[in-house]
Amino acid sequence: MQTSNRIFDDLAKVANGAVATLAGIKDEVETMIRQQVERYLADGNLVPRDEFDAMAEVAKNARAAQEKLEARVAKLEAQLAGTTTAKPRAPAKKAAAKAAPRKASAGKAKA
Repeated sequence: MQTSNRIFDDLAKVANGAVATLAGIKDEVETMIRQQVERYLADGNLVPRDEFDAMAEVAKNARAAQEKLEARVAKLEAQLAGTTTAKPRAPAKKAAAKAAPRKASAGKAKA
């Protein structure tokens, strides 16, 4: 009877050793797979999720600012269009300002 107990004890030790070995192999395989995936991701020129989310937020903010500026430009263009039709005096003032110094210099030449 004791010989059968020894056989079972030996079989239990062998089974425990096999389970420990398989657990070690499993860990080693997981590590190798993780390294391969990280290498493929690095070679694939991919970005991590947190960087992608940060850039998506920057793009969203830029788009909102662009829309706000477009509305502001449209409003200013509308104001400018209303102002230019009512007051076409600006070009006339420039022409008068250019002509005035010529008359003054002509008067100096006569004296």
